[in-house]
Amino acid sequence: MDRFAHYEWPFFEPRHAALARRAESFASASLGFAHGEDADAICRRLVQDFGCAGFLHHCVSESPDVRSIALLREVFAYHAGLADFAFAMAGLSTVPIALAGSAALKKKYLARTAAGEAIAAFALSEPQAGSDAKALATTARRDGSGWILDGTKTWISNGGIADFFVVFARAEEGISAFVVEAGEVDASERIEIVAPHPMATIKLSGARGELLGEAGQGFQLAMRNLDIFRPTVAAASLGFSRRAMDEAVRHATERKLFGRALAEFQMSQAKIADMATAIDAGSLLAYRAAWVKDQGKGRNTREAAMAKMFATESAQKIVDDAVQLCGGLGVMRGHPVERLYREVRALRIYEGATEVQKLVIARDVLKGAPA
Repeated sequence: MDRFAHYEWPFFEPRHAALARRAESFASASLGFAHGEDADAICRRLVQDFGCAGFLHHCVSESPDVRSIALLREVFAYHAGLADFAFAMAGLSTVPIALAGSAALKKKYLARTAAGEAIAAFALSEPQAGSDAKALATTARRDGSGWILDGTKTWISNGGIADFFVVFARAEEGISAFVVEAGEVDASERIEIVAPHPMATIKLSGARGELLGEAGQGFQLAMRNLDIFRPTVAAASLGFSRRAMDEAVRHATERKLFGRALAEFQMSQAKIADMATAIDAGSLLAYRAAWVKDQGKGRNTREAAMAKMFATESAQKIVDDAVQLCGGLGVMRGHPVERLYREVRALRIYEGATEVQKLVIARDVLKGAPA
């Protein structure tokens, strides 16, 4: 399958295909180092490299083009999971500033992050508030012209390496968003997960923060941010899926079994057919959701939920089938499909688990049902 054929679909403009091919050229030449256990060092370098190459401007933007973010995530995920992670976190953590920040906050943070000179983190989840974001216990109170935050955030990507955090906390007016400098938080408690990522639990004790937007509007801001980034999670899963299928097809055509290529067996062909079909279906859902958002005609919550749910669930199955087709090589530490097997699992959880996406979709459908 031509990995770039879908950029000819009506969802895209010629500039998107050109951007994808430029990203592919960069990734092929520059991302060989992005595999390893020292995730902190790898991500710091990735942020700098993406900034120097100009890619971060696509996600650190006051008017983000969701299709561009999505296709870049697809390309980078194909080559390295940490590359997708580093790129995506720059946007997820700064788009709230772009959407609701004052001119001073935008000037202070956006240009530095887009240039790869600062690393950002998005701090929403808490020990008892993950999928239920409204259950936040972290508090914010006014202190003169500023704000003081107290509480604990966990599962915070970039937690141990970030220069600043976008933090959501409960103020008297309701859930609100703040920008907090890294020096105000304790990010020493690191979290190790199945695929190495810079992740931490962060503690705020009398931390000073700057209000982002209006007090009490933080939950709506977080949801607007997810409407932008959930389609791009789907696109990242497509990058993982395409790489898994390419590795499986390569192995199946080369591997001999009982005097025949593995690819000649009908069971192998059935797996490959299912992979290819799921990838195309996921692509249609992902880029439809991105296109709807880019049209600026309202929210794309339902489309984004469908895309994330289907593409990430399909990616898990595709990678698992790729491991099965590759046999022993598929579970050998460091093999591409073994890395994919560890990397793909988190996509079904973060930015709203599959079960949450199903609730979002069903509730939207039921809103239009007859009384």
